[in-house]
Amino acid sequence: MKKWLNVLEQNKRLQAIVIAVYIVVTFISLYLAQKSVVAFLLLLSSLLLLHFTTFSHRVKWVIGIVVLSVLLPLAASQGEAYQSYMEVATLVGIYIAMALGLNIVVGLAGLLDLGFVAFFAIGAYTYGIFATTQANNFMPFGQYPLSGESFWVFLIIGCIVAAIFGILLGIPVLRVKGDYLAIVTLGFGEIIRIIFNNLDKPINITNGAMGLASVQPPKLFGLEFMYPSQFYYVVLVILLLTIFVVRRLEYSKIGRAWKAVRENEIAAQAMGIPLVRTKLMAFAVGASFSGMMGVVFAAKQTFVDPTSFTLLESITILVMVILGGMGSVPGVILGAALVTILNLQVLTELTNWLNQLSLSGVVSIPDALSPAKMQRFIFGVILILFALYRPQGLLPAKNPRFDEKELKSGATNMVDGKEGAKDVYFNG
Repeated sequence: MKKWLNVLEQNKRLQAIVIAVYIVVTFISLYLAQKSVVAFLLLLSSLLLLHFTTFSHRVKWVIGIVVLSVLLPLAASQGEAYQSYMEVATLVGIYIAMALGLNIVVGLAGLLDLGFVAFFAIGAYTYGIFATTQANNFMPFGQYPLSGESFWVFLIIGCIVAAIFGILLGIPVLRVKGDYLAIVTLGFGEIIRIIFNNLDKPINITNGAMGLASVQPPKLFGLEFMYPSQFYYVVLVILLLTIFVVRRLEYSKIGRAWKAVRENEIAAQAMGIPLVRTKLMAFAVGASFSGMMGVVFAAKQTFVDPTSFTLLESITILVMVILGGMGSVPGVILGAALVTILNLQVLTELTNWLNQLSLSGVVSIPDALSPAKMQRFIFGVILILFALYRPQGLLPAKNPRFDEKELKSGATNMVDGKEGAKDVYFNG
Protein backbone atom coordinates (compact mmCIF):
# COMPACT_ATOMS: atom_id res chain seq x y z
CA MET A 1 0.00 0.00 0.00
CA LYS A 2 2.79 2.41 0.94
CA LYS A 3 4.65 1.57 -2.27
CA TRP A 4 1.55 2.32 -4.34
CA LEU A 5 1.04 5.62 -2.49
CA ASN A 6 4.67 6.59 -3.14
CA VAL A 7 4.24 5.86 -6.84
CA LEU A 8 1.04 7.90 -6.87
CA GLU A 9 2.71 10.80 -5.07
CA GLN A 10 5.51 10.98 -7.63
CA ASN A 11 3.31 10.61 -10.73
CA LYS A 12 1.17 13.67 -11.46
CA ARG A 13 -0.47 12.05 -14.47
CA LEU A 14 -1.64 9.13 -12.34
CA GLN A 15 -2.94 11.59 -9.73
CA ALA A 16 -4.91 13.41 -12.42
CA ILE A 17 -6.46 10.13 -13.62
CA VAL A 18 -7.43 9.08 -10.07
CA ILE A 19 -8.95 12.50 -9.25
CA ALA A 20 -10.82 12.63 -12.58
CA VAL A 21 -12.24 9.12 -12.17
CA TYR A 22 -13.26 9.80 -8.56
CA ILE A 23 -15.01 13.07 -9.45
CA VAL A 24 -16.82 11.51 -12.42
CA VAL A 25 -17.99 8.47 -10.42
CA THR A 26 -19.23 10.53 -7.46
CA PHE A 27 -20.85 13.06 -9.81
CA ILE A 28 -22.78 10.30 -11.61
CA SER A 29 -23.73 8.71 -8.28
CA LEU A 30 -25.23 11.95 -6.96
CA TYR A 31 -26.83 12.69 -10.34
CA LEU A 32 -28.60 9.31 -10.47
CA ALA A 33 -29.31 8.92 -6.75
CA GLN A 34 -31.66 11.86 -6.28
CA LYS A 35 -31.53 11.73 -2.48
CA SER A 36 -28.22 10.26 -1.32
CA VAL A 37 -26.33 11.93 1.51
CA VAL A 38 -23.41 9.53 0.98
CA ALA A 39 -23.01 10.52 -2.67
CA PHE A 40 -23.20 14.19 -1.75
CA LEU A 41 -20.48 13.80 0.88
CA LEU A 42 -18.28 11.71 -1.41
CA LEU A 43 -18.40 14.40 -4.10
CA LEU A 44 -17.45 17.04 -1.54
CA SER A 45 -14.58 14.85 -0.31
CA SER A 46 -12.98 15.11 -3.76
CA LEU A 47 -11.77 18.55 -2.61
CA LEU A 48 -9.93 16.87 0.28
CA LEU A 49 -8.25 14.44 -2.11
CA LEU A 50 -7.34 17.38 -4.32
CA HIS A 51 -5.58 19.02 -1.37
CA PHE A 52 -3.20 16.06 -1.02
CA THR A 53 -2.16 16.05 -4.67
CA THR A 54 1.10 17.61 -5.86
CA PHE A 55 -0.57 19.86 -8.42
CA SER A 56 0.25 23.55 -8.46
CA HIS A 57 -1.96 25.89 -6.44
CA ARG A 58 -3.42 27.35 -9.62
CA VAL A 59 -4.52 23.92 -10.89
CA LYS A 60 -6.05 23.07 -7.50
CA TRP A 61 -7.98 26.36 -7.46
CA VAL A 62 -9.35 25.78 -10.98
CA ILE A 63 -10.46 22.20 -10.27
CA GLY A 64 -11.96 23.17 -6.91
CA ILE A 65 -13.94 26.06 -8.41
CA VAL A 66 -15.25 23.83 -11.22
CA VAL A 67 -16.40 21.19 -8.71
CA LEU A 68 -18.09 23.70 -6.41
CA SER A 69 -19.60 26.04 -8.98
CA VAL A 70 -20.62 23.60 -11.73
CA LEU A 71 -20.49 19.90 -10.85
CA LEU A 72 -21.94 19.95 -7.33
CA PRO A 73 -25.02 22.12 -8.12
CA LEU A 74 -25.61 20.26 -11.40
CA ALA A 75 -25.44 16.81 -9.81
CA ALA A 76 -27.67 17.82 -6.89
CA SER A 77 -30.28 19.57 -9.06
CA GLN A 78 -31.94 16.38 -10.32
CA GLY A 79 -34.09 15.59 -7.29
CA GLU A 80 -36.35 16.94 -4.60
CA ALA A 81 -33.42 17.25 -2.20
CA TYR A 82 -31.72 19.90 -4.36
CA GLN A 83 -32.56 22.87 -2.14
CA SER A 84 -31.70 20.94 1.04
CA TYR A 85 -28.29 20.06 -0.41
CA MET A 86 -27.70 23.68 -1.32
CA GLU A 87 -28.89 24.77 2.13
CA VAL A 88 -26.26 22.57 3.75
CA ALA A 89 -23.56 23.71 1.32
CA THR A 90 -24.47 27.37 1.93
CA LEU A 91 -24.28 27.02 5.71
CA VAL A 92 -20.98 25.15 5.35
CA GLY A 93 -19.60 28.12 3.41
CA ILE A 94 -20.86 30.60 6.02
CA TYR A 95 -19.27 28.69 8.89
CA ILE A 96 -16.00 28.18 7.00
CA ALA A 97 -15.69 31.95 6.47
CA MET A 98 -16.37 32.60 10.17
CA ALA A 99 -13.92 29.90 11.23
CA LEU A 100 -11.25 31.43 9.00
CA GLY A 101 -11.86 34.77 10.68
CA LEU A 102 -11.56 33.22 14.13
CA ASN A 103 -8.45 31.37 12.99
CA ILE A 104 -6.72 34.72 12.48
CA VAL A 105 -7.49 35.70 16.08
CA VAL A 106 -6.91 32.33 17.77
CA GLY A 107 -4.72 30.36 15.39
CA LEU A 108 -2.36 33.03 14.08
CA ALA A 109 -2.36 35.72 16.78
CA GLY A 110 -2.93 33.35 19.72
CA LEU A 111 -5.77 35.41 21.25
CA LEU A 112 -8.48 33.16 22.72
CA ASP A 113 -11.87 34.61 21.74
CA LEU A 114 -15.07 33.05 23.12
CA GLY A 115 -17.41 35.81 21.94
CA PHE A 116 -16.74 35.69 18.22
CA VAL A 117 -20.39 35.14 17.32
CA ALA A 118 -21.04 38.73 18.47
CA PHE A 119 -19.52 40.06 15.24
CA PHE A 120 -21.77 37.69 13.30
CA ALA A 121 -24.75 39.18 15.14
CA ILE A 122 -23.56 42.74 14.45
CA GLY A 123 -23.41 42.05 10.73
CA ALA A 124 -26.83 40.38 10.74
CA TYR A 125 -28.54 43.21 12.65
CA THR A 126 -26.78 45.88 10.59
CA TYR A 127 -28.57 44.64 7.51
CA GLY A 128 -31.71 43.38 9.24
CA ILE A 129 -32.59 46.72 10.83
CA PHE A 130 -32.41 48.68 7.59
CA ALA A 131 -33.88 45.92 5.41
CA THR A 132 -37.09 45.95 7.49
CA THR A 133 -39.46 48.65 8.65
CA GLN A 134 -37.65 48.69 12.01
CA ALA A 135 -35.45 51.61 10.96
CA ASN A 136 -38.52 53.87 10.71
CA ASN A 137 -38.66 53.93 14.54
CA PHE A 138 -35.46 55.92 14.96
CA MET A 139 -34.26 57.21 11.57
CA PRO A 140 -35.38 60.81 10.95
CA PHE A 141 -34.93 60.54 7.19
CA GLY A 142 -35.25 57.93 4.46
CA GLN A 143 -37.84 55.30 3.62
CA TYR A 144 -37.51 51.80 4.99
CA PRO A 145 -37.14 48.94 4.31
CA LEU A 146 -34.38 49.53 1.83
CA SER A 147 -34.58 47.65 -1.43
CA GLY A 148 -32.80 44.35 -2.02
CA GLU A 149 -30.16 46.10 -4.15
CA SER A 150 -28.75 47.61 -0.94
CA PHE A 151 -27.66 44.13 0.18
CA TRP A 152 -24.45 44.35 -1.86
CA VAL A 153 -23.54 47.65 -0.21
CA PHE A 154 -24.35 46.26 3.23
CA LEU A 155 -21.84 43.44 2.67
CA ILE A 156 -19.14 46.10 2.86
CA ILE A 157 -20.93 48.07 5.60
CA GLY A 158 -21.36 44.95 7.75
CA CYS A 159 -17.69 44.14 7.24
CA ILE A 160 -16.60 47.63 8.33
CA VAL A 161 -18.99 47.86 11.31
CA ALA A 162 -17.87 44.45 12.61
CA ALA A 163 -14.21 45.47 12.18
CA ILE A 164 -14.84 48.65 14.20
CA PHE A 165 -16.43 46.63 17.00
CA GLY A 166 -13.48 44.24 16.80
CA ILE A 167 -11.14 47.16 17.46
CA LEU A 168 -13.37 48.40 20.29
CA LEU A 169 -13.18 44.94 21.84
CA GLY A 170 -9.43 44.77 21.35
CA ILE A 171 -8.60 48.09 23.04
CA PRO A 172 -9.64 47.17 26.62
CA VAL A 173 -8.24 43.62 26.45
CA LEU A 174 -4.75 44.44 25.18
CA ARG A 175 -3.19 43.76 28.57
CA VAL A 176 -5.23 40.64 29.24
CA LYS A 177 -3.96 37.20 28.25
CA GLY A 178 -4.92 33.55 28.50
CA ASP A 179 -7.95 32.59 30.57
CA TYR A 180 -8.73 36.21 31.46
CA LEU A 181 -8.90 37.12 27.77
CA ALA A 182 -11.31 34.24 27.20
CA ILE A 183 -13.54 35.46 30.05
CA VAL A 184 -13.56 39.05 28.76
CA THR A 185 -14.42 38.03 25.18
CA LEU A 186 -17.10 35.64 26.47
CA GLY A 187 -18.63 38.55 28.37
CA PHE A 188 -18.48 40.73 25.26
CA GLY A 189 -20.38 38.13 23.25
CA GLU A 190 -23.09 37.84 25.90
CA ILE A 191 -23.34 41.64 26.29
CA ILE A 192 -23.94 42.08 22.57
CA ARG A 193 -26.64 39.38 22.57
CA ILE A 194 -28.35 40.87 25.64
CA ILE A 195 -28.24 44.38 24.14
CA PHE A 196 -29.93 43.16 20.96
CA ASN A 197 -32.45 41.28 23.10
CA ASN A 198 -33.38 44.37 25.13
CA LEU A 199 -32.95 47.20 22.64
CA ASP A 200 -36.68 47.53 22.08
CA LYS A 201 -37.12 50.37 24.59
CA PRO A 202 -37.12 53.26 25.15
CA ILE A 203 -36.58 53.33 21.36
CA ASN A 204 -37.45 50.16 19.49
CA ILE A 205 -34.32 49.52 17.41
CA THR A 206 -33.97 45.72 17.35
CA ASN A 207 -37.53 44.67 18.27
CA GLY A 208 -36.10 42.80 21.25
CA ALA A 209 -36.75 39.11 21.67
CA MET A 210 -39.36 39.16 18.90
CA GLY A 211 -36.61 39.63 16.33
CA LEU A 212 -36.69 41.18 12.89
CA ALA A 213 -39.03 39.50 10.42
CA SER A 214 -39.51 39.91 6.67
CA VAL A 215 -35.94 40.98 5.93
CA GLN A 216 -35.67 42.08 2.31
CA PRO A 217 -34.00 39.43 0.10
CA PRO A 218 -31.11 40.56 -2.11
CA LYS A 219 -31.71 41.68 -5.68
CA LEU A 220 -29.32 41.86 -8.60
CA PHE A 221 -30.45 43.24 -11.98
CA GLY A 222 -34.07 42.58 -11.02
CA LEU A 223 -33.40 38.96 -9.95
CA GLU A 224 -34.53 38.25 -6.39
CA PHE A 225 -32.45 35.84 -4.30
CA MET A 226 -34.86 33.67 -2.31
CA TYR A 227 -33.65 30.08 -2.56
CA PRO A 228 -30.59 28.35 -1.05
CA SER A 229 -29.39 27.47 -4.55
CA GLN A 230 -29.10 31.22 -5.27
CA PHE A 231 -27.45 32.13 -1.96
CA TYR A 232 -25.00 29.29 -2.52
CA TYR A 233 -23.24 31.24 -5.26
CA VAL A 234 -23.17 34.43 -3.18
CA VAL A 235 -21.54 32.55 -0.30
CA LEU A 236 -19.17 30.75 -2.68
CA VAL A 237 -17.83 34.01 -4.13
CA ILE A 238 -17.36 35.55 -0.66
CA LEU A 239 -15.74 32.36 0.62
CA LEU A 240 -13.24 32.18 -2.24
CA LEU A 241 -12.36 35.83 -1.65
CA THR A 242 -11.96 35.13 2.09
CA ILE A 243 -9.65 32.17 1.49
CA PHE A 244 -7.54 34.21 -0.93
CA VAL A 245 -7.21 37.12 1.51
CA VAL A 246 -6.41 34.87 4.48
CA ARG A 247 -3.75 32.97 2.53
CA ARG A 248 -2.15 36.24 1.45
CA LEU A 249 -2.22 37.59 4.99
CA GLU A 250 -0.77 34.41 6.47
CA TYR A 251 2.61 34.82 4.75
CA SER A 252 2.65 38.61 4.70
CA LYS A 253 4.46 40.90 7.09
CA ILE A 254 1.42 41.22 9.36
CA GLY A 255 0.89 37.44 9.28
CA ARG A 256 4.44 36.80 10.45
CA ALA A 257 3.92 39.43 13.15
CA TRP A 258 0.78 37.62 14.35
CA LYS A 259 2.72 34.35 14.62
CA ALA A 260 5.54 36.07 16.50
CA VAL A 261 3.07 37.54 19.01
CA ARG A 262 1.47 34.12 19.40
CA GLU A 263 4.78 32.44 20.21
CA ASN A 264 6.24 35.09 22.56
CA GLU A 265 4.96 38.62 23.05
CA ILE A 266 8.11 39.85 24.80
CA ALA A 267 10.40 38.54 22.09
CA ALA A 268 8.12 39.96 19.39
CA GLN A 269 8.12 43.39 21.03
CA ALA A 270 11.91 43.24 21.38
CA MET A 271 12.14 42.61 17.63
CA GLY A 272 10.22 45.83 16.97
CA ILE A 273 6.72 44.43 16.41
CA PRO A 274 4.05 46.89 17.67
CA LEU A 275 1.86 44.76 19.91
CA VAL A 276 -1.11 47.13 20.06
CA ARG A 277 -1.44 47.58 16.33
CA THR A 278 -0.81 43.90 15.60
CA LYS A 279 -3.45 42.65 18.05
CA LEU A 280 -6.02 45.23 16.97
CA MET A 281 -5.43 44.27 13.35
CA ALA A 282 -6.10 40.61 14.20
CA PHE A 283 -9.38 41.45 15.96
CA ALA A 284 -10.49 43.77 13.15
CA VAL A 285 -9.68 41.44 10.24
CA GLY A 286 -11.17 38.39 11.95
CA ALA A 287 -14.35 40.25 12.88
CA SER A 288 -14.81 41.66 9.37
CA PHE A 289 -15.29 38.21 7.79
CA SER A 290 -17.84 37.27 10.45
CA GLY A 291 -19.73 40.54 9.99
CA MET A 292 -19.92 40.03 6.23
CA MET A 293 -21.35 36.55 6.67
CA GLY A 294 -23.81 37.93 9.22
CA VAL A 295 -25.29 40.10 6.48
CA VAL A 296 -25.64 37.04 4.23
CA PHE A 297 -27.22 35.04 7.06
CA ALA A 298 -29.83 37.73 7.76
CA ALA A 299 -30.76 37.99 4.08
CA LYS A 300 -30.94 34.22 3.65
CA GLN A 301 -33.04 33.52 6.76
CA THR A 302 -35.19 36.68 6.28
CA PHE A 303 -35.45 36.64 10.08
CA VAL A 304 -32.99 37.67 12.79
CA ASP A 305 -33.36 37.21 16.54
CA PRO A 306 -30.91 36.99 19.48
CA THR A 307 -31.32 33.20 19.91
CA SER A 308 -29.21 32.64 16.79
CA PHE A 309 -26.12 34.16 18.46
CA THR A 310 -25.65 32.28 21.72
CA LEU A 311 -22.45 31.18 23.45
CA LEU A 312 -22.92 27.71 21.96
CA GLU A 313 -22.38 29.17 18.49
CA SER A 314 -19.08 30.75 19.56
CA ILE A 315 -17.95 27.45 21.09
CA THR A 316 -18.93 25.60 17.91
CA ILE A 317 -16.85 27.94 15.74
CA LEU A 318 -13.90 27.57 18.12
CA VAL A 319 -14.25 23.78 17.94
CA MET A 320 -14.05 24.01 14.14
CA VAL A 321 -10.73 25.83 14.39
CA ILE A 322 -9.26 23.46 17.01
CA LEU A 323 -10.52 20.33 15.26
CA GLY A 324 -9.10 21.33 11.90
CA GLY A 325 -5.80 22.62 13.25
CA MET A 326 -5.13 26.08 14.67
CA GLY A 327 -3.26 28.29 12.24
CA SER A 328 -3.90 25.95 9.31
CA VAL A 329 -6.17 27.33 6.58
CA PRO A 330 -6.86 23.93 4.94
CA GLY A 331 -7.37 22.42 8.40
CA VAL A 332 -9.87 25.08 9.45
CA ILE A 333 -11.79 24.62 6.20
CA LEU A 334 -11.95 20.86 6.80
CA GLY A 335 -12.87 21.27 10.48
CA ALA A 336 -15.68 23.75 9.74
CA ALA A 337 -17.07 21.61 6.93
CA LEU A 338 -16.91 18.44 9.05
CA VAL A 339 -18.60 19.96 12.12
CA THR A 340 -21.33 21.66 10.07
CA ILE A 341 -22.11 18.57 7.99
CA LEU A 342 -22.11 16.37 11.10
CA ASN A 343 -24.60 18.66 12.84
CA LEU A 344 -26.85 19.45 9.88
CA GLN A 345 -26.85 16.26 7.87
CA VAL A 346 -25.06 13.17 9.16
CA LEU A 347 -26.37 13.13 12.74
CA THR A 348 -29.79 14.32 11.60
CA GLU A 349 -30.07 11.53 9.03
CA LEU A 350 -28.83 9.00 11.59
CA THR A 351 -31.45 10.22 14.07
CA ASN A 352 -34.25 9.95 11.49
CA TRP A 353 -33.11 6.44 10.49
CA LEU A 354 -33.03 5.19 14.10
CA ASN A 355 -36.41 6.80 14.78
CA GLN A 356 -37.90 4.89 11.84
CA LEU A 357 -36.42 1.63 13.15
CA SER A 358 -37.85 2.37 16.58
CA LEU A 359 -41.32 3.15 15.21
CA SER A 360 -41.35 0.00 13.08
CA GLY A 361 -40.45 -2.14 16.09
CA VAL A 362 -37.07 -3.32 14.79
CA VAL A 363 -35.16 -1.58 17.58
CA SER A 364 -36.51 -0.59 20.98
CA ILE A 365 -34.93 2.64 22.19
CA PRO A 366 -35.85 4.15 25.58
CA ASP A 367 -37.20 7.66 25.49
CA ALA A 368 -34.27 8.95 27.55
CA LEU A 369 -31.85 7.55 24.93
CA SER A 370 -33.75 8.66 21.85
CA PRO A 371 -31.45 9.77 19.00
CA ALA A 372 -33.02 13.22 18.97
CA LYS A 373 -31.79 13.79 22.52
CA MET A 374 -28.42 12.12 21.94
CA GLN A 375 -27.24 14.19 18.99
CA ARG A 376 -25.02 16.44 21.11
CA PHE A 377 -23.70 13.41 22.99
CA ILE A 378 -22.70 11.66 19.76
CA PHE A 379 -21.13 14.84 18.49
CA GLY A 380 -19.19 15.24 21.75
CA VAL A 381 -17.88 11.66 21.62
CA ILE A 382 -16.63 12.22 18.07
CA LEU A 383 -14.82 15.39 19.14
CA ILE A 384 -13.21 13.61 22.12
CA LEU A 385 -11.92 10.85 19.83
CA PHE A 386 -10.44 13.40 17.45
CA ALA A 387 -8.85 15.26 20.37
CA LEU A 388 -7.27 12.06 21.68
CA TYR A 389 -5.88 10.75 18.41
CA ARG A 390 -5.35 14.00 16.48
CA PRO A 391 -4.44 16.60 19.15
CA GLN A 392 -2.79 18.89 16.59
CA GLY A 393 -5.88 18.87 14.41
CA LEU A 394 -6.89 17.01 11.27
CA LEU A 395 -4.55 19.07 9.07
CA PRO A 396 -1.96 20.74 11.33
CA ALA A 397 -0.31 23.98 10.32
CA LYS A 398 2.95 23.56 8.42
CA ASN A 399 5.59 26.21 8.05
CA PRO A 400 7.02 26.64 4.54
CA ARG A 401 10.23 24.69 3.97
CA PHE A 402 13.24 26.15 2.23
CA ASP A 403 16.20 24.35 0.68
CA GLU A 404 19.38 25.53 2.44
CA LYS A 405 21.51 24.80 -0.63
CA GLU A 406 19.29 26.94 -2.86
CA LEU A 407 19.30 29.79 -0.33
CA LYS A 408 23.10 29.64 -0.01
CA SER A 409 23.58 29.48 -3.78
CA GLY A 410 21.17 32.38 -4.21
CA ALA A 411 23.03 34.43 -1.61
CA THR A 412 26.37 33.58 -3.31
CA ASN A 413 25.04 34.63 -6.70
CA MET A 414 23.83 37.94 -5.22
CA VAL A 415 27.26 38.58 -3.71
CA ASP A 416 29.01 37.68 -6.98
CA GLY A 417 26.62 39.93 -8.87
CA LYS A 418 27.35 42.87 -6.57
CA GLU A 419 31.12 42.29 -6.86
CA GLY A 420 30.81 42.15 -10.65
CA ALA A 421 28.80 45.36 -10.67
CA LYS A 422 31.48 47.08 -8.58
CA ASP A 423 34.23 45.93 -10.98
CA VAL A 424 32.28 47.25 -13.95
CA TYR A 425 31.64 50.54 -12.18
CA PHE A 426 35.23 51.17 -11.09
CA ASN A 427 36.88 49.83 -14.25
CA GLY A 428 34.42 51.58 -16.53
